[in-house]
Amino acid sequence: MPRAILCVLDSFGIGGAADADAFGDTGSDTLGHIAEHCANGQGDRDGLRSGLLSVPNMDRLGLGAAGRLSTGKDIPGLDFSGEPEGLWGFAAETSNGKDTPSGHWEIAGVPVRFDWGYFPETIPTFPDELIEKISEKTGLNGILGNKHASGTEIIAELGDEHVRTGKPIFYTSADSVIQIAVHEDHYGLEKLYELCEITREFANPYNIGRIIARPFVGESSETYERTANRRDYSVLPPEPTLLDRITDAGRSVYGIGKISDIFAHQGVTRVLKGAGNDQLFDKTLEAMDLAKDGDLIFANFIDFDSLYGHRRDVPGYAAALEHFDARMPEMIDKMRDGDILILTADHGCDPTWKGTDHTRENVPVIATGPGLSGRSVGGRKSFADIGQSVAAHLGIGKGPNGESFL
Repeated sequence: MPRAILCVLDSFGIGGAADADAFGDTGSDTLGHIAEHCANGQGDRDGLRSGLLSVPNMDRLGLGAAGRLSTGKDIPGLDFSGEPEGLWGFAAETSNGKDTPSGHWEIAGVPVRFDWGYFPETIPTFPDELIEKISEKTGLNGILGNKHASGTEIIAELGDEHVRTGKPIFYTSADSVIQIAVHEDHYGLEKLYELCEITREFANPYNIGRIIARPFVGESSETYERTANRRDYSVLPPEPTLLDRITDAGRSVYGIGKISDIFAHQGVTRVLKGAGNDQLFDKTLEAMDLAKDGDLIFANFIDFDSLYGHRRDVPGYAAALEHFDARMPEMIDKMRDGDILILTADHGCDPTWKGTDHTRENVPVIATGPGLSGRSVGGRKSFADIGQSVAAHLGIGKGPNGESFL
């Protein structure tokens, strides 16, 4: 019985979403615009990278072909001339949002049909009643922030005041989320996690998707940096996911990075955390050593989104893609006969786009494995086709959403 390795390159959209206009994202294209900027020199950075975007391993498997199918445009640097060696195509999102839980849940066979709750772009952004309830139960003497913000910027802005006063930093974004940042040493991790659990309780009536603990360390605004001790407190998916079906069948699901948090710790057998893409790649390789026939390894590579997409850092995003691509042979070499490896994404985050939020885009669907012949899987109507394909590969019962491309 084979295994499945499902890697989500967080935010790696490939443009072309038919409904992008409804989200204000018509023309966004994470892959295409990064490649164009690299071609005209805007993707260069001394000591980091230069020249055309170079991802030969993913291109050989079909990334360039998938991008062209999604947008109808050529992609500078992705010019593999032969027939792609992997399965290749794209998937469109049917969920109502362009956020992390919606994308991952739909990949796992559960599209989000309802509307999440969001906070207005006002200062303060959170309802007084919500903050009062949280403060009363936790004994807080006030909060900082209370606005839409970039996580790294608000920590630099308010970190010193937080350390001095002990008041946690509350902020949000265009996602359905409340993020709470505190200093690991001065405030304490367990105290932060308890605060997030209480905030989760009072945020439920507002239909907020996630509460995120955002611990940081450092001595001043110039040296503060977030740590790998992030923890997401998500609501449960509205129906059983692919992960539940696999574990119900007595198999194991290895959640790499924030996967377990996204699924509210349901359906994941073992959690392997890591700080950044390289550690997450190492943990994925570790899981490949541990996983048995019939198991799923489900990994999220967060840096593409959090470090480069949201920060609108084209050279950084390009370099991260190139580094991931250079490590791809390590993962392929560890595959056993019958294994399948699928690369995809959960949404876009075009670093050339306006603002700092996610973008509504199609996502790549690239698959390979020993003995797997290359072919197009076309444009899939839902991310749920990915989960349905994993289920078919593992011999798990068919879920209610999506169609297998295998």
